[in-house]
Amino acid sequence: MKMASWCVRAVRQSYSLVASPVILRSSPRLLCTAAQQKNDGASADDASQKSEQSPAEKALAEEKVQLEEQLKDVTQDKYKRALADTENLRQRSQKMGFCKDLLEVADILEKATESVPKEEVTNNNPHLKNLYDGLVMTEVQIQKVFTKHGLVKLNPEGQKFDPYEHEALFHTPVEGKEPGTVAMVTKVGYKLHGRTLRPALVGVAKAP
Repeated sequence: MKMASWCVRAVRQSYSLVASPVILRSSPRLLCTAAQQKNDGASADDASQKSEQSPAEKALAEEKVQLEEQLKDVTQDKYKRALADTENLRQRSQKMGFCKDLLEVADILEKATESVPKEEVTNNNPHLKNLYDGLVMTEVQIQKVFTKHGLVKLNPEGQKFDPYEHEALFHTPVEGKEPGTVAMVTKVGYKLHGRTLRPALVGVAKAP
């Protein structure tokens, strides 16, 4: 009987301890703390999994960086090439304009030389002779400078008419001239580095 009474008291005390308001009040807080710790651990695991990239992802990232660098280099190279081409074009245009201006000087020298009566260029007329010789020497020198810089004179008399180098002012039958050839040059032309700077103004022979 004593043993049975002791067991009953022990059960009642255990029940009262479990049902104690203190335990009941503190248990939700303990449960929340445990849940938060569990969630924090799960978040840390997810972050570590995200931070760890697979070898394939790393390779793709490195390839992306390399492609971006290559694209940057290509863009800069094209930009530099465009600047260089623009500068070359500007310099070429300036040179062509300068050459065309000099051609007018050469034309004047040529006309002045041709206008001097050759029969009067004698030692008996030293002033005219000296003037004529000076004009000829100047014309020869300027043609040397032209040639040095790639500027070549076109005097196509007797040659086959070339529309890329000659500009036909008229067509006329000319005895002894083959049709389609240059019968007369009214103004010489010039080429700069193989390109026609100014076409020669010509008259072309045609069949009678």
